[in-house]
Amino acid sequence: MSRVFAYCRVSTADQITQNQSLEIDAAGFAIQPHRLVEETISGSLAAKQRPEFIKLVDRLEKGDVLVVTKLDRLGRNAMDVRATVEHLAVLGVRVHCLALGGVDLTSPAGKMTMQVIAAVAEFERDLLIERTQAGIIRAKAAGKRCGRPPSLNAAEQASVAERLGAGNSVAKTARDFGTTRQTILRIRDTACAS
Repeated sequence: MSRVFAYCRVSTADQITQNQSLEIDAAGFAIQPHRLVEETISGSLAAKQRPEFIKLVDRLEKGDVLVVTKLDRLGRNAMDVRATVEHLAVLGVRVHCLALGGVDLTSPAGKMTMQVIAAVAEFERDLLIERTQAGIIRAKAAGKRCGRPPSLNAAEQASVAERLGAGNSVAKTARDFGTTRQTILRIRDTACAS
């Protein structure tokens, strides 16, 4: 027989999970108190990083049902929700979301819903990449240097190139300048390419 669990989450200590548990009860799910998992933690944290949710997943077995009031209880964004639902499906756990009409997200209709969520997640990811790339291009056009600042200034880099040209080893030059071999190799490769 399937065991039914509920996961109720709020973001701050001044909020309570009671409304969620009442909504789950009103939907016809009689959750035993020891199977009602409540957590107060920011929604910005991925589900797999939430202590009570982690403990809940450890308790779930094949055939169990997990009920949530809204999808955002399961993750911080569409990608996280999708990953969480897919992980639970692999475990054989059915996931019911009341905000989606109580649909089982692991059923055929639920899988279709998850496909839409996956498309939204991919769209979100693509938009984020696009905005990031546009920001980098704008910054470069404005003359800003992107990435970590160089560990050696221009004069030190010129001195490194001279020493390497005179036959000094990469390791010794790195020690002399208090930097890594990779930095010296990068300067050498840049000098050779010029």
